[in-house]
Amino acid sequence: MSDSLIIIPTFNEKENIESIIKKVFSLKKQFNILIVDDNSLDGTANIVKTLQKTYPKKLFIEERIKKLGLGTAYIHGFKWALKKDYEFIFEMDADFSHNPDDLIKLYDVVKNNNGDLAIGSRYVKGVNIVNWPMSRLLLSFFASKYVKIITGMPIHDSTAGFKCYKKKILQTIELDKIQFVGYAFQIEMKFKAWKYGFKVVEVPVIFTDRKEGVSKMSGGIFFEAVFGVLQMKIKSIFKNWKK
Repeated sequence: MSDSLIIIPTFNEKENIESIIKKVFSLKKQFNILIVDDNSLDGTANIVKTLQKTYPKKLFIEERIKKLGLGTAYIHGFKWALKKDYEFIFEMDADFSHNPDDLIKLYDVVKNNNGDLAIGSRYVKGVNIVNWPMSRLLLSFFASKYVKIITGMPIHDSTAGFKCYKKKILQTIELDKIQFVGYAFQIEMKFKAWKYGFKVVEVPVIFTDRKEGVSKMSGGIFFEAVFGVLQMKIKSIFKNWKK
């Protein structure tokens, strides 16, 4: 069994899911994959189940009854990973906006270079985003700047969804008390990992907007992240962050 699990949430990703799975399994490092599917109506889950015949004991799927939010999908996957005792747990999108080749770099940080959380960062070295409209890029960039100012986190890309956790982070964070379900979930997980004293390392990556399928991103998702940050920061003042 691999020591590493990649969690990929899906909702209507039939155009991408087979290609992303095959690409991950072609890498020199062996990874396992867990698909958390939110009742896709386009047959995404059926594609995964067919591929399970080709990749037994490497490809897994958890099906949920409806679209319940990105954060809850990842928490579902985290709990599954902890039960299976994976050492390294990854978050990755299904649409190739996260380059599977970069999984090796994230793994190396947490396996060999003393990082506890590796973040595939779009902003740690300039702005590394391809094919985004300027309005979306600016919204994302300044949201991360805002989060950094309010929280004090030394993280340039606070909304990044391409990450690798050491198991001990997910064992420490109280997953059932995670507040946000949209992209603010990404901020909250980083904030709590940092507050608990885990070493967070940003790894520069190039983010490429999807070529196939429909984006689930919206301005409302970013605003949820921005307006939830103050509340999160205030609550953190009254919490004991000792591990």
